Amino acid sequence: MSSFGPINNRPQVDNLPHKTIFMAGGGTGGHVIPAIAVARELQLKGLYPIFVGTQTGFEAKLVPEHGFPLEFIEIGGLKRVGLRQTVRTLTQLPVGLKRVLELFDLHRPSAVFSMGGYVAGPVVLAAWWRKIPLVVMEPNAMPGLTNRQMGRFVARALLSFPEAAQYFPTGKSEITGLPVRREFFDVAPKPRTDILSILITGGSRGSRTLNESTRDAWSYFRHDQPKVRLLHQTGIEACERISKDFASSRLDGEVMSFIHDMPAAFSQADLIVCRSGAGAVAELGAAGKPAILVPFPFAADNHQLRNAEAFERAGAATLILDKDMNGRRLHEEILKLTSEPGRLEKMGRQARAFAHPHAAERAVALLEQLSYGNI
Repeated sequence: MSSFGPINNRPQVDNLPHKTIFMAGGGTGGHVIPAIAVARELQLKGLYPIFVGTQTGFEAKLVPEHGFPLEFIEIGGLKRVGLRQTVRTLTQLPVGLKRVLELFDLHRPSAVFSMGGYVAGPVVLAAWWRKIPLVVMEPNAMPGLTNRQMGRFVARALLSFPEAAQYFPTGKSEITGLPVRREFFDVAPKPRTDILSILITGGSRGSRTLNESTRDAWSYFRHDQPKVRLLHQTGIEACERISKDFASSRLDGEVMSFIHDMPAAFSQADLIVCRSGAGAVAELGAAGKPAILVPFPFAADNHQLRNAEAFERAGAATLILDKDMNGRRLHEEILKLTSEPGRLEKMGRQARAFAHPHAAERAVALLEQLSYGNI
């Protein structure tokens, strides 16, 4: 089963023996959105990206919306799932592999690009089986299961953190970062004023821990100098309740369910409080923003903790474990950061060390070279 977006000039497969690139990785926006950024660059180079994903993942909506072809397979995850799901996934794997091999016969890809995740499993296995060059992009300090298992077979691993290099062959990895929207790189350093602007965001769905900790910190913020302004993105479910309570808090700021222009929100912030998923830390690096990072404790392989630790080691962020996060602790950490002159500005400069504005272009350069046998 296939789903094709509005591409009117799709070339004939027979004319693409060296130009088709299979794009693997789905399930979450963190896997799909960077792959779409790479696909756009591939198209500009005259290469033809084809996505492989599931009907239940984010790719089913996002990929066709951006005008790229999408082929479906059935596969589930293996991490943090029950016995029934594990058995189901293991039975799906050979069927999914067979399906991908059939797609390879149809489209004859010259290379495979993988963002990892369970959707990528059958695709990277098929690439290994057919000896098709494989480029993986691993955005976390701790690689996911698929990339760890298949790491030794890659033509190149594109990393965001040097800690991940140990999971790939020597000489086969490089630091490229994760593709991030250009607007984040354009965020200018914000001069400090007598009001400390704090952005709290738990992602598109919000975070209960961040929501309740911020709410509990309101009483402490009322008496602070400098005064604070809070921009709090709560997610849809909690927005009405928190917004109503915030209106009577006597604090300056705004509560919203979703932030449509996140680069603009970053530009207004002196400090950001957020989770530490790959996309979040990549955006912090691109914008050069200091942060308090609260890793999601149930992330696969604890990768959010590893990302936050890397930022903390670099002096770009403060780490608070989810179990330790509450209103008092949040307030104490903010006081520590603001009591030392120049501390936030220094953290922002350190965060910029994680900025990689040409991640998508580098991935495409490698895929282009592999497509024509130049590596």
